Amino acid sequence: MKYSNIPSAQTLVLAFESMGIENIVISPGSRNAPLTLGFTKNPYFTCYSVVDERSAAFFALGLAQQSGRPVALVCTSGSALLNYYPAVAEAFYSDIPLLVVSADRPTYRIDIGDGQTIRQQNLLEKHVAYSAQLEQDPSHSTELFAKYGRRLESSQEKVQAHNEAELEKAVRTALGENAPVHINIPFEEPLYNQVEQASVRPVPKVGTEPRRVSLDLEPHRSLWKNSPRKMVLVGVNPPDSLDKEVLEALAKDGNTLVFTETTSNVHHKGFFPSIDSILAPIEKSDRRQALFEALRPDLLVTFGGMIISKKIKAFLRQYRPATHWHIDPKKAYDTFFCLTEHIRARPNEVLASIVSPNSTVSPYKQQWLEAKKSYELGRENYLKKIPFSDFSVFDQLLKSIPKGYRLHLANSSTVRYAQLFDLDPDLKVFCNRGTSGIDGSTSTAIGGSLHGPSPSVLLSGDLGFFYDSNALWNQYIRPDFRIVVINNGGGGIFRILPGQEETAEFETFFETHHSHTAKHLAAMHGFDYTPVHDMDRLKIALGDFYGASNRPGILEVFTPRKLNNKILLDYFESIS
Repeated sequence: MKYSNIPSAQTLVLAFESMGIENIVISPGSRNAPLTLGFTKNPYFTCYSVVDERSAAFFALGLAQQSGRPVALVCTSGSALLNYYPAVAEAFYSDIPLLVVSADRPTYRIDIGDGQTIRQQNLLEKHVAYSAQLEQDPSHSTELFAKYGRRLESSQEKVQAHNEAELEKAVRTALGENAPVHINIPFEEPLYNQVEQASVRPVPKVGTEPRRVSLDLEPHRSLWKNSPRKMVLVGVNPPDSLDKEVLEALAKDGNTLVFTETTSNVHHKGFFPSIDSILAPIEKSDRRQALFEALRPDLLVTFGGMIISKKIKAFLRQYRPATHWHIDPKKAYDTFFCLTEHIRARPNEVLASIVSPNSTVSPYKQQWLEAKKSYELGRENYLKKIPFSDFSVFDQLLKSIPKGYRLHLANSSTVRYAQLFDLDPDLKVFCNRGTSGIDGSTSTAIGGSLHGPSPSVLLSGDLGFFYDSNALWNQYIRPDFRIVVINNGGGGIFRILPGQEETAEFETFFETHHSHTAKHLAAMHGFDYTPVHDMDRLKIALGDFYGASNRPGILEVFTPRKLNNKILLDYFESIS
């Protein structure tokens, strides 16, 4: 096995090996050559080469998102690091561990007019849990070091000790906090020399035992038992995080409404999976205030990440519960401006301890169960009479996904449409809701699809898909990977937001109307491609879409740009 002859490069590679960091996503460059050589020459690591750094970062994000394990990113110096930032911000707000490693010029080359050089130190500090700045090795390129590096007066031994300590702290932080960290490492030339034996010792393995917190939950059990109107609201949540017994206990509690989102991965026939279908009729009712008061909980319990539904946020901010607990080992956002307690533990443990089912269904729960039946019937009837559109397409697409698939939802309209329909509990759902950007959904889905044997499908709007088209530019896409692009010729979500108007300015600067298709992208990157323009052809295409194939596939569904928003808004009218 070969190593770079630069001690700091050896130290980082050996540290990652000893600490169990297996997956390395590398974007090509010269300044990061010592690391690239070290990782790719070591059979312990699984290395991926992704040219576009922005796509590479989301690719790594998806792999970490679904594996639950840290993934390392490695890039060259200069603007390469800046391209990581969108995915780093998403990882920061979604609690996903990324190890961002940027090769850098030596400090004495910064701000002197040297090429491919920017101020990389602490560049990501606002959106990482730790920024580690390694020091340049005095023992490497000694002549240049002595000539220009007079401000780096540490001995090699001190530099080595500093670098080992920084790496240990960075990896410990990423593992302990499920967060991205940044490691900046300067290299002087020559960059490509190798040796047969490492000259440094491996950094000791970092302990990753979870922090155990002792909680007195007796007051919580008492308040839960004595609260006549309870609401549990679940945001972004990993699959299989709640035991079946906990789900059953929540469903059987006659005083509790469990509101779930598409991204919650929490399912039970007694829960409320389409929040907006409950709230929209209230918004349109002449009895709006009385109905919202009737829905207001005494106790609100939340867990999981970001909430998608704007309607539930608006409701709870205005009709605030007396008590709001958020359960999470790490953080609690005061999303509804009424947070009373952050319970620092895992939701499954807390709920298993405090939930004491009351099988008698209260008028509170009965009223909203009836509302749920009403919107389910109304949705079924509405689907029978509407023309081909985004709404009918999403209904058909979500019903057609085979059991056991992993479903990645792109942001904006896609994830919001999915909120309106029931999903098969066997689907594992993922979405980049930390920052809710459209910029990396395809890259994230492709990276995530590489973890585990289950196949994956991405549902995406047209703008998000075209924005992230470089995601298709890598050699790791599985032949069972599927993409569905709903192409309505622009940013359809802007047609349902306030301010929509039929003007050239609206179409150009908000909706961004276009006539692009995925046909040529599919051909260029070796995807099977199927276009459809009506429901009959969609049903026929879906019959073959998930079948065995030697190539990944894209199904592009063209829907009516100027009709979709009317059909969606009319849905809420029809169930009101």
